[in-house]
Amino acid sequence: MNSQYRTYRVATDFGYQVDSLIPVIGYTETVNNEMCISHSHPRAQLIYATRGVMNVVVGNNIWVVNPLQGLWIPSGVEHQVTFQKDVNYYSVFIDPSAIGGLPEKSFSFDIPMFLKQLVFKIISFGTSGNLTESQLRIIYVFLDELALIVPSATFLPTTNDERLQKVVELLMSDVSSKQTIDYYAELSFMSSRTLSRLFIKELGMNFSDWRTRMKLLEAIKRLGEKQSIKEIALDLGYETASAFIYMFKKHLGKTPSNYILEDENESDKMIA
Repeated sequence: MNSQYRTYRVATDFGYQVDSLIPVIGYTETVNNEMCISHSHPRAQLIYATRGVMNVVVGNNIWVVNPLQGLWIPSGVEHQVTFQKDVNYYSVFIDPSAIGGLPEKSFSFDIPMFLKQLVFKIISFGTSGNLTESQLRIIYVFLDELALIVPSATFLPTTNDERLQKVVELLMSDVSSKQTIDYYAELSFMSSRTLSRLFIKELGMNFSDWRTRMKLLEAIKRLGEKQSIKEIALDLGYETASAFIYMFKKHLGKTPSNYILEDENESDKMIA
């Protein structure tokens, strides 16, 4: 475990409370530099933050979750969450009796404003479970909306293949690297063709696309930490800020500045 993070477990306790009379339990708090170690629970979970960035690991996938996104974790799925600086964390736990029709795989998604408002409303109900008919109706609307969420592409696949794992770790340890696939193949005692095939087979994308995805998620994390666009561009190995901006917009459909602005506007609406 990274020693810079404290172990976090407060909210996870709600995930183990199985009770069909309490279909959902909402919880919120501010978390700072803490890690919720790998675990699973009977309740499914929606994770969201109005401020800050979370790194979530599920199996061989890594998500960087920012305030424009939510993360869905089905019942019984093992996951690990790392909270960066000052994360305003919101979570809703869904009882096994209420998960019919909900997604069966973990993924991040662009969270609609209406769903956010439902999350906040559910959290206002408290955790005691004394729900009124009106509150239950809101919960049913929440579950209906949750059934409509669709995955976004902002995740990074990883692998258990030892040969490829070494290359992935090298890439993640030096996000500014400009070395070619030939360089990493030589370090791993395999041909470039073999390494290329491993990327496609194990990660579902080629070497170049995977590295771009890694840089994109690192950029999202750093934007959430309020680093400057120029600083991020140079740290990620781009010669100029404009080259970084082009990459970012190509994959996310908006510039880093607009991404930040949308994030801040969403936060302002929450405060209002």
